[in-house]
Amino acid sequence: MFRTIEELVYQAKVYNKKIYELMIEQEIELNGTTKEYIINKMRKNLFVMLEAIEDGKKGVKSKTGLTGNDAKKLQDYINSGKSIAGEDYLNGVVAAIATNEINAGLGIICATPTAGSAGVLPGCIYVLKNKFNISEMKQINMLFTAGAFGMIVANNASVSGAEGGCQAEIGSASAMAAAAIVEAMGGTPDMCANAFSIALKNMLGLVCDPVAGLVEVPCIKRNAAGTSIAIMAADMALSGIDSKIPADEVLDAMYKIGQEMSYKFKETAKGGLAATKTGEKYRSLLLCNE
Repeated sequence: MFRTIEELVYQAKVYNKKIYELMIEQEIELNGTTKEYIINKMRKNLFVMLEAIEDGKKGVKSKTGLTGNDAKKLQDYINSGKSIAGEDYLNGVVAAIATNEINAGLGIICATPTAGSAGVLPGCIYVLKNKFNISEMKQINMLFTAGAFGMIVANNASVSGAEGGCQAEIGSASAMAAAAIVEAMGGTPDMCANAFSIALKNMLGLVCDPVAGLVEVPCIKRNAAGTSIAIMAADMALSGIDSKIPADEVLDAMYKIGQEMSYKFKETAKGGLAATKTGEKYRSLLLCNE
């Protein structure tokens, strides 16, 4: 059993195992089931993620009409060959947006760790799938690696925007995804922890301020940002760059910031972007249409 990131990294090194292997073993122990059952269940999650991406890329509008079709717009822009960032990187951004547009359209997604942050990890998996043609099993293992870090976040801090702000949702998702990328690309357990730290540090203090109380604005575009930060953090860690603040301490800082954050910035739609003139206008329009 591991309860902290330090313990997770230590066990991976001492037992010479991948983080995803430790997570699978822990799931077997906690749930009293078989490895085959756990892997097949995670395979179903992966299928839901990839299907949401493909459906979202075709174009989908939210039920409110507030958001939609941005994944298709960005995909068309990539296809034009004019993008600054390049296809490999932007594929992940498209996938993240597509996933959360499916969510806003009341389609099926896989919460990772929440519905509001469901696009980050699939977006990162999509990048490696397209660029490096990683196998289905490696994609599944990425979910287990992310799950190991996510479980630690949930047990020691929070993944809830209502409790810790968006840093606890998109921030956690980005950090989990960064660690998963690193392990999938052959990085060490220490590198995974560094990627986690680097990603989360860049999300500290991020407020949860959904316009009209909906998981649409700015949530969908924040998934795009979270995917971008995860990829950046993974590359930094894989290059040998360390986080000067250990992962568990970064996580603790995130938790304390969430505790001190005003209730206005924790999913109440009473502050931030939700309280802007335009945010209030959208809220009024949507209330009138109910």
